[in-house]
Amino acid sequence: MSEIAQNTYKVSFDENNQEFSIIGSMRPQYAEELDTCLRLMESSVAKVKGTVYVNVKRLVRLNNLAFRMLAGLLVKTGRERPDLTIWVITSSVVGWSTRKFAALQAVIPNIAVEEYDAEFYPGQALVENSQFIAVLRTQTKLTWRHEKTMLPRHGMREGLAIADICCGIGDFAMLVHKEFKPGRLVALDHSKPSLEYARKVAADFGIQGIEYIYGDASEMLLADDQFDFVTCRHSLQIFDRPELILKELYRICKPGGRVYITNEKNSHCLGEPRGENIQWTYNELAKLFSHFNMDIELGPKSRRYLNDCGFEDVRMESYMVTNLDGDPQDFADIVECWKGVCVDDLSVRRGDSDEFRERFARGFDDHVFAALHPKGYAGWPIWVASGQKPL
Repeated sequence: MSEIAQNTYKVSFDENNQEFSIIGSMRPQYAEELDTCLRLMESSVAKVKGTVYVNVKRLVRLNNLAFRMLAGLLVKTGRERPDLTIWVITSSVVGWSTRKFAALQAVIPNIAVEEYDAEFYPGQALVENSQFIAVLRTQTKLTWRHEKTMLPRHGMREGLAIADICCGIGDFAMLVHKEFKPGRLVALDHSKPSLEYARKVAADFGIQGIEYIYGDASEMLLADDQFDFVTCRHSLQIFDRPELILKELYRICKPGGRVYITNEKNSHCLGEPRGENIQWTYNELAKLFSHFNMDIELGPKSRRYLNDCGFEDVRMESYMVTNLDGDPQDFADIVECWKGVCVDDLSVRRGDSDEFRERFARGFDDHVFAALHPKGYAGWPIWVASGQKPL
């Protein structure tokens, strides 16, 4: 690994992955200021064959002089090395970078620009579905009564600098803000509709002090070591590479601080009466999500994930959300939404038969029946885990 650190940016070359990365803010006043960076890029590219990746996902600022210098070197390389494919990797979080670098594709045929996160989140369409916003609020209402007593056992207390990553519609962040009075609270998500909704609800409720940020959880534009407590709830399970998210949660957490995650094991959802049908559907649900590279069985694996990422003092517990946690209709509404997303969307996209989808839907209907039955019981299990970043 070759690396150069300047005052406002860092450049590096990973020879194993043939990837040249630029992170930070690159705004030189004179061309000579970029000499070291450009020399490293030239020497790096000279070593590679086939494909070289130019990673600008976390290049947050780039003035015209710097862009002209970088673009000039990329164009020159593309012309001199027609055998080489140059992939420029951008991010939708830094929208201008895709627009700027995409212009190079029209000039040089062996330069390609790929927006890294355009297809990264297979579950993103689910949480941007307007139907899903109502169920997210209901879910938080049912889970909060458990979590607000569990959070202090995992290190939550007043006055902390907190980041809620993959915050969704922001309801958990608002509850944390009211209950624990953080010194700072940042809420980040990759869904613009969800963030718009979160800002509106916060404004309607007169809540101030939450910084809502649009961002990619796997490549956050947040500085290292700045939060005492980092949360990421019900999210790792819908990412196809959860370890990348965990590395970022680790990075932004202060040494001695804690990262708190919640995940599910949906095959353990249960209900009576009609338990057999319910069990079959949720076993199939886990297989369906796996088809789209999402692991909704991740809950009990949380301890291993945190340990593998380097966390210490890993704490873990679980709880069951049930139809007895308030109004049973709330639980039934959640299941109805799951049914709509899974039967009418994901199952169709997988190409399942009408017969399969009919039986699949019946299990959700039976779960609703169990939740609303005067003698019934319906449950949805959730695993909570946290780990400390070493001092």
